[in-house]
Amino acid sequence: MGDNQVAVPEQRGTDGAPQDGADAGGMRVPHVPGFARRAAVAGRTADSAASPKRRGKALRERVPRSAHAQPALAADRPDAVRAVEESNRDRVPELAPIRVGRMSASPFTFLRGAAGLMAQDLAGTPVTGIAAQLCGDAHAANFGLYGDARGRLVMDLNDFDETVVGPWEWDLKRLATSLVLVGREAGASEDLCRAAAFDTVGAYRRTMRLLARLPAFDAWNAIADEELVSHTDARDLLGTLERVSAKARNNTGARFAARSTEAVTDPEGGGRRFVDAPPVLRRVPDAEAAAVAAALGPYLETVSEDRLPLLARYAVHDVAFRVVGTGSVGTRSYVVLLLDHRGEALVLQVKEARASALLPHLPTAGFTVAEPVHEGRRVVCGQKRMQVVSDILLGWTTVEGRPFQVRQFRNRKGSVDPAALTVDEVDDYGRMTGALLARAHAHSADPRLIAGYCGKNEEFDEAVAAFAVSYADRTTADHADLLTAVRAGRIAAEPGV
Repeated sequence: MGDNQVAVPEQRGTDGAPQDGADAGGMRVPHVPGFARRAAVAGRTADSAASPKRRGKALRERVPRSAHAQPALAADRPDAVRAVEESNRDRVPELAPIRVGRMSASPFTFLRGAAGLMAQDLAGTPVTGIAAQLCGDAHAANFGLYGDARGRLVMDLNDFDETVVGPWEWDLKRLATSLVLVGREAGASEDLCRAAAFDTVGAYRRTMRLLARLPAFDAWNAIADEELVSHTDARDLLGTLERVSAKARNNTGARFAARSTEAVTDPEGGGRRFVDAPPVLRRVPDAEAAAVAAALGPYLETVSEDRLPLLARYAVHDVAFRVVGTGSVGTRSYVVLLLDHRGEALVLQVKEARASALLPHLPTAGFTVAEPVHEGRRVVCGQKRMQVVSDILLGWTTVEGRPFQVRQFRNRKGSVDPAALTVDEVDDYGRMTGALLARAHAHSADPRLIAGYCGKNEEFDEAVAAFAVSYADRTTADHADLLTAVRAGRIAAEPGV
């Protein structure tokens, strides 16, 4: 099995259907593994008993939609401090206080850094058994804009460190919970916070129903970005999206290089090098820089061959260590400066790929997962499977025995800061991200199955919204426990970095 494959008892076929019957012995065109069986598309209506829609609907008998309403916390659940300490294991020790400081900022930032803890909690909740490629960390801050190969801006999920195949409900519940916390941070009433979670789930369900009705190829590319605002009725976000888009167009590796590097003298070969900006950016010793640079050779073997002539026009000039976002603080992450013949910069990020925080908890939910061949490959393949358009330079490599992913650094990336949303914008943002998550899940899970399960009415929306409020309360309590531990000196924190 590949890095992102999963075996689930309820799903044995590529479309979720049991693989019954022998191959078409004497037929002119036999079944080809990897493609749907002809019986799945020929001579059956969408409402026939064996259709994916009906099979999805039948799952309600085993897992009622109302069953998703309550969290199921295990008796041996670790307290917040122990969970943070466990998640810091094998990270760069001196960066752990920065990570704790960021998680301490608010309940929402605590949630951002606690993907593993939430996965442990979700493992005891009901699942349908329908497998999808998960983001694994689908909170409100992990959606944003980025540039495609032609420089056009695309909006989608944009963080895949925890990606793995698993229960689609986990991503949706994490997203809905994050909207409750974002709403509270914006000063919204509890009714509005719950409504934001409810509408997030509703947008997911309605989008999945839309995708289920479309031809497969059309569904894969559905809801272009220019349609997203009208599809989700998110017009209150127009001004915010325009500002984020304008900022994203200027957020390039070249601009980062212009601010973060300096010219070097001839004895060092000319060109440019990074300038220390502690604690976020620091040059690394020569041996470490050489190891990272050498790892770009194997990386080239993972990039699409048609991109190799482009990369061949750049020379590697310098390597620096750069601290990354809340959930990833403490992982080993480098930026590599490349310059072309005109001195124009391309910056690659070489970021450590740790095992997904969800992995230990999937068996409890009934999912068995094969060990990945390479964690960097897992991240890259998961990202490509979920996004409509992905970074053209995605790849992976190994540095001194550790797996890494490689990607462009700041390829016109921009994101809506959930903490800066107004009360009126939270609900719109929830609908938009709910629709984007449905589109991403439909690339790996049959949308007819999920749509059949979720149905036309709002029962599922109500249940997950109730879960989101309850789990947001639990997260708020966990955050308070972490703050208490920081003040008592039980765990070190460096805020404001």
